Amino acid sequence: MAAGGGGSCDPLAPAGVPCAFSPDRQAYFALASTDGHLRVWETANNRLHQEYVPSAHLSGTCTCLAWAPARLQAKESHQRKKRKSEAVGTSDQIDLLALGTAVGSILLYSTVKGELHSKLISGGHDNRINCVQWHEDSGCLYSCSDDKYIVEWNVQTCKVKCKWKGDNSSVTSLCISPDGKMLLSAGRTIKLWVLETKEVYRHFTGHATPVSSLMFTTIRPPNESQPFDGITGLYFLSGAVHDRLLNVWQVRSENKEKSAVMSFTVTDEPVYIDLTLSENKEEPVKLAVVCRDGQVHLFEHILNGHCKKPLTSNCTIQITTPGKGKKSTPKPIPILAAGFCPDKMSLLLVYGNWFQPTIERVALNSKETHMCLVRDISNCWAPKVETAITKVRTPVMNSEAKVLVPGIPGHHAAIRPPPPAKEVETKRKLGGNEVSIEERLGAMDIDTKEEKDDLLQTNSFPVLLTQGLESNDFEMLNKVLQTRNLNLIKKTVLRIPLHAVIPLLQELTKRLQGHPNSAVLMVQWLKCVLTVHASYLSTLPDLVHQLGTLYQLMESRVKTFQKLSHLHGKLILLITQVTASEKTKGMTSPGQKAKLVYEEESSEEESDDEVADKDSDDDWDEDEEQKESEKDEDIDEENEEEDEDAEEKEENGEDRDGASEKELNGDSDLDPENESEEE
Repeated sequence: MAAGGGGSCDPLAPAGVPCAFSPDRQAYFALASTDGHLRVWETANNRLHQEYVPSAHLSGTCTCLAWAPARLQAKESHQRKKRKSEAVGTSDQIDLLALGTAVGSILLYSTVKGELHSKLISGGHDNRINCVQWHEDSGCLYSCSDDKYIVEWNVQTCKVKCKWKGDNSSVTSLCISPDGKMLLSAGRTIKLWVLETKEVYRHFTGHATPVSSLMFTTIRPPNESQPFDGITGLYFLSGAVHDRLLNVWQVRSENKEKSAVMSFTVTDEPVYIDLTLSENKEEPVKLAVVCRDGQVHLFEHILNGHCKKPLTSNCTIQITTPGKGKKSTPKPIPILAAGFCPDKMSLLLVYGNWFQPTIERVALNSKETHMCLVRDISNCWAPKVETAITKVRTPVMNSEAKVLVPGIPGHHAAIRPPPPAKEVETKRKLGGNEVSIEERLGAMDIDTKEEKDDLLQTNSFPVLLTQGLESNDFEMLNKVLQTRNLNLIKKTVLRIPLHAVIPLLQELTKRLQGHPNSAVLMVQWLKCVLTVHASYLSTLPDLVHQLGTLYQLMESRVKTFQKLSHLHGKLILLITQVTASEKTKGMTSPGQKAKLVYEEESSEEESDDEVADKDSDDDWDEDEEQKESEKDEDIDEENEEEDEDAEEKEENGEDRDGASEKELNGDSDLDPENESEEE
């Protein structure tokens, strides 16, 4: 059974997301998220097999889906010949998956080709599709919608074969009888139709809310002694929105009995139902019901007439995370779907989140009344989902009571700002110097413009925004949401009433799906709303369902950001390298010539004296005989140098201080110690 779309804002819409196991040994599991993406998973290895994104996946999200049944093999040869043409027509439909959308169209997706096979639009529905069902023998497709009609489609020609009114209100669910001659439809009441004549055969009443699921539970009547006409004596099951009871009905020959013969009780609204058909009166019906609180309830009962008390489950299955450490407590993991395996002794569980679900096969033990499976799904990111355990208590309120929240337009008058000082002064001076009418009109015009601008920016933005959200006025919302002033955006978000936060988020989500230029402005509003009203949003129990589309939209936008940033970095590197190489090629190396050369004389003299000092030091290491022989020559040289120094002193008039400066500059030839030793 494919559950209806849970992303709808309608309070009477079924909970959960559209999903279903493939009929061929449950090899695949199809799941359509609230953003319109269809994902097909392999149940054997928990691997994503295919992902399909329709062109209008944001405006026309998927509301229901159904796998085409495997072609039935005819047992007798004359039946095979009779249905040869039908078999050829249905052989191509084994891999098809029918998707109903929120805009009234039906998409047929081929899992073998991995692409859209065809689209059913013309002459069909003009409102949300609630359920689609395949006919196993003829290969036709039946659909029901909020437009109150039931449509029979020819899949080969993509045209309507028949269309008739199914109810006075929305038709929410369909089911075809085992022999293929009858059709169950449900809205507020359940009707059994004869497909050949499109006439009502039986009426069933008992649900107060729209029926979300219909399934036949038996294929043979309990009393096999009487002749069987294909429908009389069969049992079928029904579940409704916000109803914790699953009713079982029996088709009787007389049209007197209209109420349910028995019922199964569960802990919360059912979101997914699977069962094993009872082929004879001694075989019990096995029922697996996935509830909105994330638990699975298993029932096993032999259908044999009336049962006054509601039947409770034989076994309940829950999945939790392991509590790491002493202080941390285990958290429940929601179960999304459950289906019986072909052996009827094990169950396929789909749990976690619908971005990355985990599929596991669990063996059933009839002795245990409660199974708690501990699983660690910390490797894959999981958003916060609504669970049965919550500390927030919602008060029970009368539907007729009206809650007044501060800030609702009409509950307080707008505060008028004080009149400008100019106007007061002009009024006071009327008795004195008279002002011309032209000047008065000009002053009034300026004052009213300034007053309107101030009022619009400070006081009226929150009121305008709230009124625009309540009346869905596009121009009023544009006037407020097109502002680029961040300070004004923050003040407006701070002053809006709490009841307008969720409608504002939904309006921002709708505008984010438009042009990227408008998305830049909407992101600023979104950031302010999530920052300012985070504490209020965290108290809402159904926040995940209301913001699921927004999250998917953001995820799809950011999905390619990392790849683009990598590409951007590589392109910048390439461009800089190319420009640098072009610059080096274009530049010519000019001949470099020094404009000025400066040589220091003192440095040359100092270097010569140092060399002389080194030579004199080396000479002291030679033999004494050489020193004595050279002594006379050195004395003559010293005398000559002293004479030269004396002459220079006389010419330049230098004193001893000048000589000391000369020694400091390194101009002296010999140290005083060397002179004494030589003497």
